[in-house]
Amino acid sequence: MSIELPDRVRLRPATVPDGGILEGPRLLRRLPEGVEERPYELFSLRPLGRVIGAEIGGVDLARPLTPELHAELNRALLEWKVLFFRDQDITSAHQRAFAANWGELETNPFIPQGETEDTTRFARSASMPAFENIWHVDVTFRPAPALGSVLRLIEVPPVGGDTMWADMAAAYDNLPEDVRERVDGLTAVHDFIPGFDRFSDPELLLRHQDAFPPVEHPVVRTHPETGRRTLFVNQAFTTHIVGIDRDESDRILRYLFSRAHIPEFQVRFAWRPGSVAFWDNRATQHYAVNDYHPYARVAERVAIAGDRPF
Repeated sequence: MSIELPDRVRLRPATVPDGGILEGPRLLRRLPEGVEERPYELFSLRPLGRVIGAEIGGVDLARPLTPELHAELNRALLEWKVLFFRDQDITSAHQRAFAANWGELETNPFIPQGETEDTTRFARSASMPAFENIWHVDVTFRPAPALGSVLRLIEVPPVGGDTMWADMAAAYDNLPEDVRERVDGLTAVHDFIPGFDRFSDPELLLRHQDAFPPVEHPVVRTHPETGRRTLFVNQAFTTHIVGIDRDESDRILRYLFSRAHIPEFQVRFAWRPGSVAFWDNRATQHYAVNDYHPYARVAERVAIAGDRPF
């Protein structure tokens, strides 16, 4: 029997805007379906997050990798998406040699170089503010975006300057079923200009405009090694979804962009001198926290050429 409540004790409406982040359980699956947990034999591994991020011990990045160590580090990268190494006394040459175990190194004409053309240097100071504090995937404006990147800090600020990564496979796993059905099979346009025009010389962008035309990538890509489905749109470079009107495209993209903001899918790394991070650009987004001004923060990154998303 239903009971009619007096008006004075009825709950008031409690609606929130559509498309937000809702509370409740999250599906936190770190490994692909059918993959079992296995120990690592050649180094120690300490998880820093539930689904993403692990600190590796017992590996000297200044030394060449054996085939066995390379294979086990690659498995760790696929399973944890971003690996951290502490107390590494390495040079730019060591950094490049380590990254080259995973493939050819690529150049980036929009970021100042380090000592070689395949090293990018981020030198931030009181007079040179940072613009990397947006969730993004590196160089998705390329037909074949980077496989991954290796970053080392040369000068660490006394406070702040952390970097965050988000697991975009976990983000996809937690999409509502109707959203997954809507975005699976869609294609989006990626363009370098939105990611650089707020802080780059317009003449630099004009010089490279023809060499880097807008490209299309699937909204949801399949990881070429793990087979996992991952969200592959990002706020720095994704402009619109192909084949639907702009209002709906903007609404869907705003919702998908916000998935990287969910803390359960994230790991946050506090840099110290001698720290190195190596991440899978196919599976993650990252965000450099800009909370250290006016202190200096100097980093160098090398990126490994990837393949075309599918």
